[in-house]
Amino acid sequence: MNIADALSGSAGLAGVQWALLGPEPRELLLHELSALLEDPRLPIACDLHRAKYKPGRKLTAYYDLRLGENGAAQRSRPIAVTWEPPANIGQPAAPELQQLQELISQRGLATPFRRLVGELPAWGMRVQIAPLDLHYPQLVRLSDPDHVPALIATAYAIAARGPAPAPDSRYTITPIRYRPGQRHVLRYDALNSDHAGVTFAKLYNGDSGARAFQVATSVADWLDEGGRGMSALRPLAYIGADGVILYPQVVGTPLSQQLRQPGPAIAQHLRTIGSALQALHHAPSELVGELKTNNFAAEIKAIARAAEHIHPLLPAVGAQIDAILEQARALHEQLPNEPLTFAHGDLKADHVWVTADGLTLIDFDTCYLADPAIDLGKFLADLQWWYAAYDQPGAEAGCAQAQDQFLAGYADSGMSPERITRARLYEALVLVKMTVRRVRLFDPDWAARTTRLIAHADALLARLVARHGQATRAPA
Repeated sequence: MNIADALSGSAGLAGVQWALLGPEPRELLLHELSALLEDPRLPIACDLHRAKYKPGRKLTAYYDLRLGENGAAQRSRPIAVTWEPPANIGQPAAPELQQLQELISQRGLATPFRRLVGELPAWGMRVQIAPLDLHYPQLVRLSDPDHVPALIATAYAIAARGPAPAPDSRYTITPIRYRPGQRHVLRYDALNSDHAGVTFAKLYNGDSGARAFQVATSVADWLDEGGRGMSALRPLAYIGADGVILYPQVVGTPLSQQLRQPGPAIAQHLRTIGSALQALHHAPSELVGELKTNNFAAEIKAIARAAEHIHPLLPAVGAQIDAILEQARALHEQLPNEPLTFAHGDLKADHVWVTADGLTLIDFDTCYLADPAIDLGKFLADLQWWYAAYDQPGAEAGCAQAQDQFLAGYADSGMSPERITRARLYEALVLVKMTVRRVRLFDPDWAARTTRLIAHADALLARLVARHGQATRAPA
């Protein structure tokens, strides 16, 4: 086995899993990380939690790096590792990268590392350690304990939500998401203040943060007026100089966890979500400024792009996905359209939190103007995902009942049959997207789970097509 075959896809799933989990690549990774440490003797270990494969181009993995002996004193640091064709590695480092590393060292944020980037050109491997990211240079100061107190005090003063924490309050800083070049989320825990116990920071580039803040605030206002039992997480402030939105903590549990033990309370939650979504779909577009638009063609394109790694790893399933997308296009062309409305864009059980005060909706970065059926379909698909993941007795019937409760809550204010048909079409498509994105490449049952879920999406679509008299093939 070699890295070139793994990247090209010619070695199949075994090649990708070897690169991520094999003893030789793992030993090389740990050796390179040790070489970056001030003290190479410091014990280290890596916990892999996410991987993304682009056939022929790149394999990316995200780890939590544990430093020191096991126990309370052990530290953790997120890292990103990429494998590319060796010709892309070993180029001279950009001057900006060296300057950023020096700044991190000056602020004392590099310890216990000498450098935060390393390369093994022969393997096409590059290692990057938080808080280094040329695309988000503000991550450095937002990870600096000396900068954070004043930042949070400013945010609470802007929001005017009770007494602001003292600027000299100290915080522990925990990276929640470290994805260089893409996105970052940090958690701040106050150590010596009665206010602002936990605050979250979400980083943005350009003016996208200002837009996201406006959307989140407007949605919170709208649901406060008529959310029908659901509120939205209101951001504290957008700090333009740092390109960051600060949020208070939501105290509760995500609905995705509660779906493990469904009951009467879950049924009511699902009806509330449906009713609140109906209210969101009636929000005036001017309420949230100039949103981007999303359409069926863009969704199909996004699914095809997300599924490109399936073809070399599971060719038969890749062909099945192509057929699903083609069948979906044919059906969608025959369905009537509706005017675009405000859409959340990423409505899922992880984004609905059950709190002592009711349900709270979070994460508005994906909001756009779109067919309202896309929100319905995405939540229906997400219920399919969680009921399949928990694999409890009667899961299929339980999922159908949960979906019925959600749709009943939505339909309380009326829903056309055409909209539910398009929602069911999106359900099948989004289940494909969720499968290729969420099932982890390094899990032993990746092939079996992926095959099973794609077959389920195929069957959902086939039944929908058959009901509309447009069936041209049986489900694979």
